[in-house]
Amino acid sequence: MTGKVFLIGAGPGDVELLTLRAHRMIQEADVVVFDRLVSPEILALAPQNVEKISVGKSPDSHPVPQERINEILAELAQDGRTVARLKGGDPLIFGRGSEEAAHLSNLGIPVEYAPGITAAQGAASASGIPLTHRGLATGVRYVTGHRQANGTLDLDWKSLASEETTLVVYMGVANIGQIAMRLVAEGLSETTPVMAIANATTPRETRLFSELGRIAPDTRDAALTAPVLFVIGKVVTLSAEWPQATDDFLNVVENAPLTGQQAHA
Repeated sequence: MTGKVFLIGAGPGDVELLTLRAHRMIQEADVVVFDRLVSPEILALAPQNVEKISVGKSPDSHPVPQERINEILAELAQDGRTVARLKGGDPLIFGRGSEEAAHLSNLGIPVEYAPGITAAQGAASASGIPLTHRGLATGVRYVTGHRQANGTLDLDWKSLASEETTLVVYMGVANIGQIAMRLVAEGLSETTPVMAIANATTPRETRLFSELGRIAPDTRDAALTAPVLFVIGKVVTLSAEWPQATDDFLNVVENAPLTGQQAHA
């Protein structure tokens, strides 16, 4: 009898950010297949007798190729087992979860989802930086700063260089210099605030505050280790750790006029 696969978002790291649905699925699993960014505290939630299979990847190191991960999930389910597939953050946001689900569905294997708090939301909650804020950011965009096989970043730089939008860059450590240069070339100021946050919501969390024109060398000098997320935009100045925050600026933010959909919220 064919089993099934639970495609579970394990969140950014903190076990308390796991959803109740995800916790229940982990408890029901016969086997757990997990990525590198899934914390030991979350893995410990699985029953003791459950087999745990690591398929984690790191930059430029993929010991278990994605195609083989797809096959492993299918083989386990076809053996009649209930598989908890744990992926950091949300499995459908830069997590290749949809590729795994498509492979399984093509084989007639049932797939159920448990959404997870993605890294951007985790970083926001950990640092106190809102991703949107009246008068500072009317929207937020998530982009990847990495391409498969280190391919060229073919992002829509013009649309991303918006002062009214918070830009969150995943997997961008290696290319943050190029990203900053292209955004500045499209009109975003070099003084645009930036926060780089490594290992958000975990005991190993590290934050770096900088500006767009300096973020590349600052990141290099700080020797931040993956996973690192970059939050780019005016909202970064709302952090209590922002070195240039002033009472006058915060008063301007608090009294900013409502615009667009915000006025009707």
